[in-house]
Amino acid sequence: MKGLLILKWYAIFVESGKEEVVQKYLRLYFNEQYLKSVVPKRLVPEKKSGIVYNVLKNIFPGYVLIKTEMTNEMFHKIKNIPRSLRLVNSGSYYSQDEGAYYSSIDEKEITPILQLMGNGEVVDYSKVYLENSKVIVESGPLKGLEGIIKKVDKHKNRAKIFLTFMGVEKTIDVGIEILSEPL
Repeated sequence: MKGLLILKWYAIFVESGKEEVVQKYLRLYFNEQYLKSVVPKRLVPEKKSGIVYNVLKNIFPGYVLIKTEMTNEMFHKIKNIPRSLRLVNSGSYYSQDEGAYYSSIDEKEITPILQLMGNGEVVDYSKVYLENSKVIVESGPLKGLEGIIKKVDKHKNRAKIFLTFMGVEKTIDVGIEILSEPL
């Protein structure tokens, strides 16, 4: 009888702009019960020639996140996927004693990322209102994550949030809808 799979999150560093291509290969090569892949995206407003467009952008350009049970066999299969460069290692590099080639994403780093994405891969707009320079999130992916909001740009309808990814703090713009009063 085979034991339970121990699934952890990992990041694959890929050629820039090839995140979707690598994800297609992953879905082609692996059954989703053994390897789940996501390319986290965010919806942000961008103004061009006076018109505001909703634009999809990668949260972590050059990365594909995967959830799998990492074994030597799995590691080598992933390494051979076209356009994937390497598994990200935030700890020590390969050591013969431990046989470690990769490191998983820390639970406290992946949790807010997954919470922001909800059930999909896209961080949608959150509805927020400002009260005495305090940001209150009424609905959307930022609800319950007010602590990661560092700045709100009312003119661009964006919020700057801090996320830690592979041990590095990153500032990311996400789209917001600013309400004039609470719902």
